[in-house]
Formats: sequence, structure tokens, C-alpha cells
Amino acid sequence: MYVLDSSAFIHDFHTTEQTATIPLVREELEDESAYRYDAMEGSGMHIHIPNEDTTEKVQRAAKESGDLEVLSETDVRLVAASFELDATLVTDDYAMQNVAEKLNVDVEVIAREGIDEQRHWHYQCQGCGREFDEEKDRCPICGSSLARKNPS
Repeated sequence: MYVLDSSAFIHDFHTTEQTATIPLVREELEDESAYRYDAMEGSGMHIHIPNEDTTEKVQRAAKESGDLEVLSETDVRLVAASFELDATLVTDDYAMQNVAEKLNVDVEVIAREGIDEQRHWHYQCQGCGREFDEEKDRCPICGSSLARKNPS
């Protein structure tokens, strides 16, 4: 089974396998991609609403990997749906791929190359330059804001 992100509808992803998605994806779509969603729903695509426990598990994994700040509620729930359904997540979103990999959820990409490795982001103070492993609202040393930094 494939769980489809909005990019699957935008890029007209085709498969003979069973498909599923979440209601929030429909809200992100316009024009032809919205019609594709409606047509697939009408022809048997499963609409899944993940439970809150799984959604919280995905949020914890995203926080650990440093991806939580860039994931929307839709993104988190898509990863949760893929986890619950033991399905392959179809997305081009790198942060979603990173969190899915952390949770051992298979991913298939559409228009871009997939990620090569899982990343654990660091946070750097915009004032004093110190780095932190965990996201904080402000630098505990100088009080400046932190920015996500690629660990490589």
C-alpha cells in the first residue's frame, strides 16, 4: 500500500497498488491535482486518520531528528498514517523522508532524488555562534535566536 503526499497528486503518480492518504492533503491541492484526489477517492483510495498516539510518536521522532519545525501538521499525519498502515510513503519532502527513515517507514520519491542518509540537525545561535543538539527558543548563553544547521 502507498500513502500519498500532495506531491503524488501534483505530479500525477500512478500505481496499481492500493493507495491511501489523509483528509488534510485535499486541502493543499488545487485545480487538476484536486480533481485527481477526488477521482482516486471515488475509485477506492482509502482515507485514513491516524490516531493521536502515533501522531505524537512521529512528533517525538521529528523533534529528535531536528525536523519538527519544518513539518506541517499534514506532514506529521502522513508519516503517522504510513507507520500505522505499514505502507510506503510517497513524497518528495526531505524532512518527511528523514523522519520516515527514523521510524523505519519505506519511502518512494516522485520528482526528486530521495535522501541519501538520515540527518540529525544541530542548532546554531545567531548571536554568539554556539551550537546545540536540541532546539531551544533562545540561546541560553546570549539570548539570541537559533537557526537549524546542517550537521555535515
